[in-house]
Amino acid sequence: MLTLTAKHHLKVQKFILFCTVWLMLMKNDGDLMLEEYNRLIEKLKSNGKEYNWGLIEKAYKFACIAHEGQKRSSGEPFVIHPLQVAYILAEMEMDTATVVAGMLHDTVEDSSFTYENTLKNFGEEIANLVDGVTKLAKIPYTNKQEIQAENLRKMFLAMSKDIRVIIIKLADRLHNMRTLKYKPREKQIEIAQETLDIYAPLAHRLGIYKVKWELEDLSFRYLHEKEYYDLAEKIAKKRKEREEYIENIMKTVAEKAMEMGIEAHIDGRPKHLYSIYMKMKRQHKELDQIYDLFAIRVIVNTVKDCYAVLGLVHELYKPMPGRFKDYISMPKPNMYQSLHTTVIGPEGIPFEVQIRTWEMHRIAEVGIAAHWKYKEGGRQNDDLSEKLAWLRQLLDWQKETTDPDEFMENLKIDLFTDEVFVFTPKGDVKCLKAGSTPIDFAYAIHSDIGNRMIGAKVNGRIESLDYELKNGDIVEIITSATSKGPSRDWLKKVKTSQARNKINQWFKKEKRDENIARGRELFEKELKKQGLSSQQILKPEIFAAAFKKYNYHDMDDLYLAIGLDAISSGKAVSRLKEEYRKTLPPEEQKQLLEEEKKKELSKKQKERPAPETGVIVKGIENCLVRLSRCCNPVPGDEIVGYITRGRGVSVHRKDCINIQSNLNDNERLIEVEWYKGKAASYQAELAVKAHDRTHLLLEITNVISDAGVPLKAINARTTKDNVAVMNLTVEITDTEQLEKIINRIRRVPDVFEITRNNK
Repeated sequence: MLTLTAKHHLKVQKFILFCTVWLMLMKNDGDLMLEEYNRLIEKLKSNGKEYNWGLIEKAYKFACIAHEGQKRSSGEPFVIHPLQVAYILAEMEMDTATVVAGMLHDTVEDSSFTYENTLKNFGEEIANLVDGVTKLAKIPYTNKQEIQAENLRKMFLAMSKDIRVIIIKLADRLHNMRTLKYKPREKQIEIAQETLDIYAPLAHRLGIYKVKWELEDLSFRYLHEKEYYDLAEKIAKKRKEREEYIENIMKTVAEKAMEMGIEAHIDGRPKHLYSIYMKMKRQHKELDQIYDLFAIRVIVNTVKDCYAVLGLVHELYKPMPGRFKDYISMPKPNMYQSLHTTVIGPEGIPFEVQIRTWEMHRIAEVGIAAHWKYKEGGRQNDDLSEKLAWLRQLLDWQKETTDPDEFMENLKIDLFTDEVFVFTPKGDVKCLKAGSTPIDFAYAIHSDIGNRMIGAKVNGRIESLDYELKNGDIVEIITSATSKGPSRDWLKKVKTSQARNKINQWFKKEKRDENIARGRELFEKELKKQGLSSQQILKPEIFAAAFKKYNYHDMDDLYLAIGLDAISSGKAVSRLKEEYRKTLPPEEQKQLLEEEKKKELSKKQKERPAPETGVIVKGIENCLVRLSRCCNPVPGDEIVGYITRGRGVSVHRKDCINIQSNLNDNERLIEVEWYKGKAASYQAELAVKAHDRTHLLLEITNVISDAGVPLKAINARTTKDNVAVMNLTVEITDTEQLEKIINRIRRVPDVFEITRNNK
């Protein structure tokens, strides 16, 4: 009987592994897989870095075995996908561990291999990277929003431990988008929308612009297919003409740079389709009206050369005011550095110029991936940790946000908006989200500054707390030791999650009892509204089941969350109600559902949509109704309907001259009434007479404007007797508002008559 030592056993395992892979490579798909692997190796060699080639080859064989027999939607071997992901990571010049994790990122999710297999074969660092990228298993969340929110929570948590996790995730998403054409149309739209909402902005936040632009253009292609191909076709038609234009500019700049002794690499960069599309939408313009479709990029050796080239460009071409940005002296939070200027070129056509060094260019392409360096033991260096401060803020905010809808909405608004650079009085730069207020600025400095804030000076002037900060503003926060703390209204004014989180923390700590009382009151109102009693649903087992995914340990925790607006009372009651229903016998569950359906139907019937004219014809639904122009009735007027021939019901004021002449025709008169719902707007005509003088018309229009009433039309003339006659058309909601306007105009000096027109 032959016995094997552990050493021999390992050799046998390796031999079996080798034979398995060799047999696979002999199949038809083997050539394609090997070709893709060799392409990856060539790319890694071109990087000129040291790699663990043995570990990379081992990962390739491991992935081949794990995905043996698996196919993608395109029909190609599944292992082509992880190889392509590894290739994208190689383009970013990532290290061995990241490239290997890219090849293995689907092995735990889509094969029989486990985390322990990866740990045993490739070590803790790579196993943790693979685990960080692996998607969540199927968790029984109540809706799709919760699934997406939990996926993102896990992703951000993994990012905080090792930023390479998200770099692999972005490479994975990029290759999936490149092969999205093989998915069903419904799936294409879903994946493209998520990419545009989450992954492209995340690539922007990390400064990986090369990935960001491609993700945006691919998402645009699937979400707005017609607009994408129309735009691509229009741009292609004029490409040659534009290329000749930009070539001449590049030649001129290159020659002048050479004369100055500056070594410069210059290329033309067409703007990406999605950015052109968004510009057309924002500015409501056609493609022919968008001139800066191209930018030129100048790459030089030193920072000194960057500013020298900027001076040269401004000598050659006239700069457009307000379009110069210096991201070298003030880098973006994602480490992006460059000089941007827009100038007027030949023929009066504007174009953008970007100027940067080679190192800045590398960072602009791969962003955070250029700074992934780790100390021994896998810990991030201090410089990288500082640049990821926004991620720590996000994680702190997550702990306070239990509602998935709020999480997703704020994530899109708060994390992925543009930045604004503002200064402290000492000259320190603070980067905030665009639209931030002095309150956001105060909390960005320190919690105590925000909590003791009573006002703010912007550029030396006192400004309101909802003032929108602009680039270059110098902000001074005014504090007081006797301040009572933040106001609840501040939560509506702040734009950053950091400020919102700190304000909520203050209320949670300082006004716990008050917020619990507020939450209890809102909860009980909602219970009553939904026809429930606390005895029915406030049972320990129901509470535990409803909120097992949240940090609510008892009812006080829930009341506090409602009081702080962390969860709405409606959602809290609905969750409890759902769990309560599960405890009922099947017959009672069915009965409860039927009752709810009846209530919902009754509610819909009561909430009849407001008619466009704001008038209801008694006894008739979906009837064509129009307001008569002869008397312009508005809510508050007594009205009557007149059945016209072929034009539905015409609504008149009861004192209208035209309706008075038809009072005998009772068969065509019909009862109508004003809709008692949300106020609509109506036009009313006023005739004003006054002794003419200077500024009379201005004073009357100012009175109307100050009342917040739109002035839709005006017609004025002066008679031989020096009497000003004005016909005004104003937009009001009812006769009460109209009467107020009439009284205000009547008080204007020299006005002696004002009447409502009745033609």
